[in-house]
Amino acid sequence: MATTTHLTLNNGVELPAIGFGVFQTPPDETRTAVASALDAGYRHIDTAAAYGNERQVGEAIAQSGLDRSDVFVESKIWISDYGYEQTLHGFEKSAGKLGIEQIDLLILHQALPSEFDRTLEAYRALETLLSQGKVRAIGVSNFMVEHLTPLLDKASVVPAVNQIEVHPYFTQPEVQAFGAERGILTQAWSPIGGITFYRDGEHTSTLKDPVIGEIAASVGKSPAQVMLRWHIQEGRSAIPKSTKPARIAENLDVFDFELSAEQLAAIDKLDTGRRGGPEPTAITMEAFGRDIPEV
Repeated sequence: MATTTHLTLNNGVELPAIGFGVFQTPPDETRTAVASALDAGYRHIDTAAAYGNERQVGEAIAQSGLDRSDVFVESKIWISDYGYEQTLHGFEKSAGKLGIEQIDLLILHQALPSEFDRTLEAYRALETLLSQGKVRAIGVSNFMVEHLTPLLDKASVVPAVNQIEVHPYFTQPEVQAFGAERGILTQAWSPIGGITFYRDGEHTSTLKDPVIGEIAASVGKSPAQVMLRWHIQEGRSAIPKSTKPARIAENLDVFDFELSAEQLAAIDKLDTGRRGGPEPTAITMEAFGRDIPEV
């Protein structure tokens, strides 16, 4: 069966379509989780300065016995390190903790709407790092159309990726379409809705959704696998996370079946328009600023 295990970014760099995420994974659990993921066949690890576990990600990669070139490493600069010189230093901190000289994909973790000039300067630093070969691709995360538009007005390099919350209950079609028209790959965080919960809705979890459950039964896969397959077939990169070895392996086993157009459409219709993560417009230094430690 023809299937896409890799995606090509707008600058020709390839990345594995399914990455392994370590958001909210405590540092002491991260090393083991990443080791399990690499053992299961993942070759794309997604971390961030703000997660506080870059060091353990780097250690797991170093101890895996895999060639550095075989593992695609993605990280994110936190808002506290925005500004041109600060972001250049933010790269040094992340690379130092990861124990690598070159980061495959480095992105800005959030827009900082109240200090957008600093956001633009941070992105200009990413462009410098790209030109110096310190990173292979650059991008953004949690940027809405109103953030992407002024960024693109000033940027000399179109972001390769916009990592945003996308799962069956929240699909952000306008942000996805805006990116697609400009060659920006949508990368889904919380791709199976695991980080998201609805207090007043009837569904506590996408994993228990009857539509997804019915599709899963018909294709002989788990609800999580169906959702990840939905991302793959719609052309997105997806970053599932787990600390359980069996679940980690299951989440990568999505390349031997296909969903029909009707099944994809049925999942698309589940969108509630309700965000699970913080509102991108509400990100301020006062509320979200925190020091990122030195190496």
